[in-house]
Amino acid sequence: MHTTKKLLIYNQFNKNILRIIRERSTAAATVCPYAVSEENEINVEQMKHEFAKRATAAVEATTNYLPYSEVPGPRPLPIIGNTWRFAPLIGQFKISEIATMTFLLNQVYGKIAKVSGLMGRPDLLFVYDCDEIEKCYRNEGTTPFRPSMPSLVKYKSELRKDFFGDLAGVVGVHGEPWREFRSRVQKPVLQLKTVRRYVQPLEHVTDDFLKRCTTRLLDENSELPDDFANEIHKWALECIGLVALDTRLGCLDGDLDPKSEPQQIIDAAQFALRNIAILELKAPYWRWFPSISPMWKRYVRNMDYFVEVCMKYISKATERLKAGSEGALNGEPSLIERVLKEEKDEKLATVMALDLMLVGIDTISMATSSILYQLATRPEEQQKIYEELKRNIPDPNMPLTYQLLDQNKYTKAFIKEVLRLYSTVIGNGRTLQKDTVICGYKIPKGVQVVFPNLVVGTDDNFVSDATEFKPERWIKSEDNDMNLHKYASLPYGTGARACLGRRFADMEMQVLLAKLVRNYKLEFNHEPLKYCITFMFAPAGNLKFKMTPRGE
Repeated sequence: MHTTKKLLIYNQFNKNILRIIRERSTAAATVCPYAVSEENEINVEQMKHEFAKRATAAVEATTNYLPYSEVPGPRPLPIIGNTWRFAPLIGQFKISEIATMTFLLNQVYGKIAKVSGLMGRPDLLFVYDCDEIEKCYRNEGTTPFRPSMPSLVKYKSELRKDFFGDLAGVVGVHGEPWREFRSRVQKPVLQLKTVRRYVQPLEHVTDDFLKRCTTRLLDENSELPDDFANEIHKWALECIGLVALDTRLGCLDGDLDPKSEPQQIIDAAQFALRNIAILELKAPYWRWFPSISPMWKRYVRNMDYFVEVCMKYISKATERLKAGSEGALNGEPSLIERVLKEEKDEKLATVMALDLMLVGIDTISMATSSILYQLATRPEEQQKIYEELKRNIPDPNMPLTYQLLDQNKYTKAFIKEVLRLYSTVIGNGRTLQKDTVICGYKIPKGVQVVFPNLVVGTDDNFVSDATEFKPERWIKSEDNDMNLHKYASLPYGTGARACLGRRFADMEMQVLLAKLVRNYKLEFNHEPLKYCITFMFAPAGNLKFKMTPRGE
C-alpha cells in the first residue's frame, strides 16, 4: 500500500480516537455505547473496502494469500513501536479505554487489524469476522494455546515451581500439562448433577446477601451505599468459597474488618486481576527487573496469599472427608469431595480451587454489577422478569430448584443479552500454533489472535438489530427469526478451553436475579454510569441502587 494511504488511515485513526472518546454513549443507553456512526469520513470506508477487496481476491486465488506484512493496522514508531499508545502523557489510551481501541480498529481497518511493535510481547491480531473466528476455533486442535496472563505463567512456572510442579492448573497453562490437568477435573466441575446440588446452598448465600442489603446497607432513601460493588464481591466470594473450598467464608457476617480473611481475599483478587492489564499492556519492566517493580512484588504477595488460603481449606476438607463429617452439601458429595475421592491428590484439588477463585471472584462480581445496573435502568425488562418469576414461583418463599431456574427463559435471556451487548470479557484469544490463513492473509505461527466479543457481538453482520437490547432474541420460537451468529457472543469462550466454571457462574447469577426481582424492585436514580475497563468491561461509579419491597 502507498505511504500516503497508510498515513491517511493512521491520521484518521487518531481523529476517530478523539471523536469517539468524546462522543461515546453511556451504558444505560438502549444502543451499543460504541456503535459506529455514519459520520465516518468516506476515505475510511474506501480504505476498508480496499482491504476487503484485496483479501477476497487472495482467497479466490487460493494459492496467492496476502503476506502477514500487508495486514493493516496502526503504524508502529521506531524503537517504541505501538507501546507508546498506552504510555502516560503522550499515549492515546488509558488502560480503561481498551474497549474503545477495539472498536476503532474495526472502524478504521475492517475485518482484520494488526497491532505490532508491543514491547515485550507478540503482535496482536484482531479478527472481526465471526465466520473466520469460527474457523480458528474449529481448527485449534486438542491443546489450544490461550494467551492469558503471562504474569501468572511466570508465577506458576518459575517463581513457585516448587509448589505447582506438574500440577499448574488450567489458567495460564498450555499444551499437554493443561490437557492432562483439565481431563482430571472437568468431569466433576461440568457434570450437571454436581452443579444442580448447589442450587439451594447458593440460594442460602443469596438470602443472607439480600438480608444484609435490606437490614444493614439501605439508607433513609432505601438506597444501597456508594461501595456496593464491594458488597457484590462479598456475595461472589461467598458463592465461590462454597463451590471451590467447600465452606462458608463468612463474607456476609456483619461489617468485615479490613484485616479479616474474607476482605483480604477480596482485596487480593481485585488487585491480581485488575492490574493484569497494566502488567501485560504497558512496558513489562517486571519481567526484566522483578526485584524493583512494586506492582510485581505486590502481585506475588497476593498470589502467595491465595495459595495459602486454598491450601488451608482444602486440608480441612480432606480432614472432614476422612472423619466422615458432612460438608457444604449436607450429605451429598461436594465438588471438592468428589475430586479428592477420585484423584486422591490434595494438591490437585488446591490448584483447581485456586484457579476457580482467581478467575471467578472478580469476573462474576463484575458481570453481576453490569447485570444489576442494566436491570435497574431498564424498568420494562425488569417488569417482564418479575412477571415471569411470579408465574413460575407463585410463593416468594418457595425453595429454588434447578428445574424452576430453567423455566425462567426470559430471565436467562436477559443475562445473555447483557453479556452480549456489554460483554464483561471484551475478547477471547489464541496464540497460533501453526501458520493459518485468516481473512485472506497468511498469519504466521506465534501471533496472538484476539476475537473481540464486544465488537462482533454488536455487529449487524452477525446479529440482527445488533445495537438494540432485545433479550427475546435468545428465546427459541417460531416467531423469532433473528440472525444471531453462534460465535458472536462467547462470554465464557468456547471449545476445549471454554471457562471451566461457566455452569456455576450462570447458576449463581440466575439465583440472584430470581431472589432479588421476585421480592424487590431495583432502581437507579442517578446520572448514567459509563463503562470502562479495569480487567473487564463494567460500569464505573457508585452502584447506589434503590431497593423497594414488592407488594403482592
